[in-house]
Amino acid sequence: MDAFLPTITRWSRWKDRRKQVAWPLFPGYCFVRIDPQARLGVLKCTGVVSIVGFNGEPVPVPDAEIEAVRLLVDSTLAYDPCPLLKAGMRVEVVHGPLKGVVGRLERKGGHARLVLAVDLIGRAVSVQVDAADVREV
Repeated sequence: MDAFLPTITRWSRWKDRRKQVAWPLFPGYCFVRIDPQARLGVLKCTGVVSIVGFNGEPVPVPDAEIEAVRLLVDSTLAYDPCPLLKAGMRVEVVHGPLKGVVGRLERKGGHARLVLAVDLIGRAVSVQVDAADVREV
């Protein structure tokens, strides 16, 4: 069995001190490569709820996706988890001066933009947003 738990370093605060600790990058998920016959053994492990799959059958995460995350975690680059958002989704801003505003997410170049529409007059305005500051509605 091969296991991979990508983590991110965060500061934690206790009453008397602060310390950097490793937190799961994707809380609730640990990636494992197992023989399909070993599935029951994995499900019996403490803390395991289920194996990601479709119609009751496990579905493997593509190796390229796992390797990309592994390379990032092993690098010296700064990274943060963010929601997986797609262009056209309705999103709500959860942080910052536009908190509570709902709009449509669009892409312009490499940036996410929040589009606020005034449908009655057929006009809209867009503003660049950080993907970590919005959530799907």
